[in-house]
Amino acid sequence: QAEVVESGGGSVQAGGSLRLSCTVSRFPFDDLDMSWFRQAPGNECELVSHISPDVPTYYAVSVRGRFTVSQENTKRTVYLQMNDLKPEDAARYYCALDVGRTSVPGCPPPGPGYGYWGQGTQGTVSS
Repeated sequence: QAEVVESGGGSVQAGGSLRLSCTVSRFPFDDLDMSWFRQAPGNECELVSHISPDVPTYYAVSVRGRFTVSQENTKRTVYLQMNDLKPEDAARYYCALDVGRTSVPGCPPPGPGYGYWGQGTQGTVSS
């Protein structure tokens, strides 16, 4: 079964940066379909970014111009570079493999049929 593991979360001040990593194992890395979601307490699970060779890369309106997704095939890793962070970016961030550009009923979703999810990594932004 595929496995995805996030890392790189931490605590920064507003205006700072974090780079999240998502490493994939036991799944073909070619033609990767990877989504980044986040969820803060009391908020819904939000799609932040989606990368796939079949469609243009997607960013939520709230992060466009500040977040960038990229992948490094030799390391089987997808990155989410987050710059100019705001307090409202504070959340637990998840990468999700083979989910697509879609909404989901929770981070992670309850039950099967939503690809492969990591355990999440926490990003905290202080004002």
